[in-house]
Amino acid sequence: MSVFTSTAIINRPVSDVYNFLADMNNHKQLMPESIIDWSSTTDTVNFNIQNMAKLSLRVDSRTPDYQIVIIPAQTPPFAMKLVWQLAADGDTTKATFTINAELNMMMKMMASGPLQKLADHETSSLAAAVK
Repeated sequence: MSVFTSTAIINRPVSDVYNFLADMNNHKQLMPESIIDWSSTTDTVNFNIQNMAKLSLRVDSRTPDYQIVIIPAQTPPFAMKLVWQLAADGDTTKATFTINAELNMMMKMMASGPLQKLADHETSSLAAAVK
């Protein structure tokens, strides 16, 4: 199992950050430009990673003001689980995004950099997106 993690401190209460992340429609604002053909509902999202793969994801579980677990809705190119974990600190929130991916050696060499970059991009975009 390969794990890619990124953390950001968001200057918003944990309930604001949780409510934003709990709706998959909002996740488009966190994605890099290489994500195309986006379609989403509150619980699901479908998109293409330009020149790479098509993904369908769904919310597996939500724990208010603490955690959101996202898993594949259809068979992905590799097994994965995405987890947003939140921790309140007064009026700020520590948001940690983790990508757990089952990658063989070849996939790990090709995908590790882009997956870490994705995790970093999502957490850095979160502060600007949560209003």
